[in-house]
Amino acid sequence: MHRVTLLSLASFILPLALAAQQPPTVPHDSVRGAIRAVNVRARTLEVTTGVGYAIRVVRLQVPASVPITNRDGGQGAPIKLAELKPGDVIRASFGGRPTGFVAYTIERVGRMDAGAGRVP
Repeated sequence: MHRVTLLSLASFILPLALAAQQPPTVPHDSVRGAIRAVNVRARTLEVTTGVGYAIRVVRLQVPASVPITNRDGGQGAPIKLAELKPGDVIRASFGGRPTGFVAYTIERVGRMDAGAGRVP
């Protein structure tokens, strides 16, 4: 009887445990803003985003497998994390993990225009 109970319990818990280990296949959030900081060694980005007085900083982990592209002039040409600089405007899709936010895709869409004080 105990064997049947253990097997039925295992058949219920095992699929849940396996599903929890799988990374999400669809991004659940996105951010558009200006890069505040780039740490190539730690592979992280800090992005300042918001509207009006509601400003926030989103810190993203950037795995080596994440596609990073440049929309300006390059028509989606791939670039490296080290080519992103503070002041670059990006759009990133990301998901939450226990370790923090992890980027799935990053696209550089422009640069902050210091003269105009606005994002292109």
